Amino acid sequence: MVLAQYFKKAASWLAPPPQQSAEGRDQWPSRAAFLLAAMGGCAGQGNLIRYPSVVYNNYGLQWFIPYFLAIFFVAIPALILEISIGQAYQGGTVIAFNNINRRLKGVGMGPILVSFIVTQYFTVNLAWIMNYFRNSFRSPLPWENRIEEFYMGDVIHNVDPVLGSLSSDNKEVVAYTDYPGVSLLGETVGWSAFIWFLIWISIFRGVGLTGRVVYWTMGLPIVTTIIFVGRSLSLENASEGVRLLWATWRGGQLASGTVWQTAVGQVFFSTGIGFGYFTSYASYNAKHSNAVMDALLICGSNVLFENFAAFAVFGVVGYLRRWPQDGERLGAFVVGFLTLPEAVLHMPGANFWAVLLFFTLVVLGFSSAFVMLDAVATLIIDSGHVKLSRPIVVTILTLVSFLMCLPYCTEFGFYLLDGIDRWINNICLIFVVWSEVVSASTVYRWKDVVEHTGLYGFATYNFAYFGGQVIGVAVAHGEEDPAIGAGAGFGVYVFFSILAVYLSKTPTVPAPSFWGRNEFLSRFWYLAAYSGNQIRRDLNAIIGGEKNWKIPSFWPVLLRYVCAPVLAIIFSFAYPEFHTLRYDPLMITGFILAHIILLVILLGFVMPRYYDVFIPPNRIGEGEKLREELGGDQHVSVIGDAGRIEDQEDMRVIGTEEGVATPPPVYPDVKA
Repeated sequence: MVLAQYFKKAASWLAPPPQQSAEGRDQWPSRAAFLLAAMGGCAGQGNLIRYPSVVYNNYGLQWFIPYFLAIFFVAIPALILEISIGQAYQGGTVIAFNNINRRLKGVGMGPILVSFIVTQYFTVNLAWIMNYFRNSFRSPLPWENRIEEFYMGDVIHNVDPVLGSLSSDNKEVVAYTDYPGVSLLGETVGWSAFIWFLIWISIFRGVGLTGRVVYWTMGLPIVTTIIFVGRSLSLENASEGVRLLWATWRGGQLASGTVWQTAVGQVFFSTGIGFGYFTSYASYNAKHSNAVMDALLICGSNVLFENFAAFAVFGVVGYLRRWPQDGERLGAFVVGFLTLPEAVLHMPGANFWAVLLFFTLVVLGFSSAFVMLDAVATLIIDSGHVKLSRPIVVTILTLVSFLMCLPYCTEFGFYLLDGIDRWINNICLIFVVWSEVVSASTVYRWKDVVEHTGLYGFATYNFAYFGGQVIGVAVAHGEEDPAIGAGAGFGVYVFFSILAVYLSKTPTVPAPSFWGRNEFLSRFWYLAAYSGNQIRRDLNAIIGGEKNWKIPSFWPVLLRYVCAPVLAIIFSFAYPEFHTLRYDPLMITGFILAHIILLVILLGFVMPRYYDVFIPPNRIGEGEKLREELGGDQHVSVIGDAGRIEDQEDMRVIGTEEGVATPPPVYPDVKA
């Protein structure tokens, strides 16, 4: 009995139950635990593998111009949205977007499906790294003098496919690619099972245990990366590799659209927005935590880590004298599985450095894997319809995920992974985040806009907004000229925006500040900015306490008029690419799967009640009640916790509380 008690106490210390909020929801043991878990989702293998290869292909200081613009104008605004709604609405993505509008449940389902699918093949990638890790203890290292052969033959161990082809004019498929190897690979299955076990251990007790695990999954890679950077920079000629990035200027690259597209894509994927785990993990914060500061800390740490880790690779590049060649682009797997393993061969104590390298890659990838599965677990547990405990839910989810990852553990698994990953990233993930930023800044309190401007004006303006993006992208691809496409898209937007303003009725409440000077400016403000401005004010009423950072006024503008068009452009590049690969059955599989997820998102808008199964019955109408508590439908009536009016100096009216009259509109420079 005494031994059993000690064992129980030890288990409780190692895997403590999470703390509970006043409402009974699990909470992080500390703010640091949340930040480390969220940072672990960002800081994955992409920081040590993908980012250096992208920078290598676009070397020079000019890279940082589009890179930092993408950070500030795309990544940070989207991250603030995901963290703020999770924390304010105390729920995962489906609950959070349902609170924005009941037709956005599909938007909330999108990130969960992305995480669920990506986690399955992500663990197989970790299994390949574990194969390297195991072989790092052999001396001499088994990939010596056979770097590529070891990777493709011994680790991946896939049977070469019989490649298909297109006709000379690319109009027809001459032959489809055939994959003769279908057997399971025992070692890959075994290492995958091991990774899934680690994932289960990390999340089965909830954020109480996860809050302890992240200190190791973030702390160890930081230490090992510092060691590896120091060793790489000490290599002969390493300084020349560093100069390649930090002391070279190639301003002519900025005239190319490729570097801008690459920078946006890298920032987008490395920060981890669109996977749902930021919203899920933020929902375990106290409702009034400093969400905006947290978003900046998370994004800033990711930028700092991946740029620091790049020194390790560029030191190796200088040592190996592997200089970039015009027309030769280095893929992500080349850095991770060819260049770095080759570098450790030339280091004294090669086995030690090989073990350190692959241990770091495993822990970095593992920290990203379990946060994605945890987002799925949060959806199931939050629904309230599953009566099983969290450990049982996580156990079942882990077993199902392991079984679903087995196709990637076959003799064609590498090619299947490439086919699924390419289209989940290039189509599905882009669309998920596009739908998030658009819905938050367009659909939120849309009935208020209709009430003030009329349905015709509202519909016409949204045709201008969405039609401008669609027509602009279509014309750009059809004419193969981005400038013509941009002109067409912007022209459609301007023409129909002006038409929408004339079709709108005069708002009964003038717009704030400059926009209330006359009725036409007021009409445009309601059509173009009301929804985004209102969700900012309403979120600030919850998360923007006296000492907390508030969401800035320009944030909704970035979401709707910078993030969304940029993502629409990136999204459009996927379809011409697929057209050149349509002879590959695995590419077709990934393409179809990505569009099934898109269909799930869109069906939620058309048939929202079918998604109510993912929301507790008592929380289905929560969003409407919360908006009523925050001041009705007026853009100037956001009431803070202390009962004060927020941003009072920028308001024209007091609100619509009982007993308070709304003054008539005053437009000084325009006749009624």
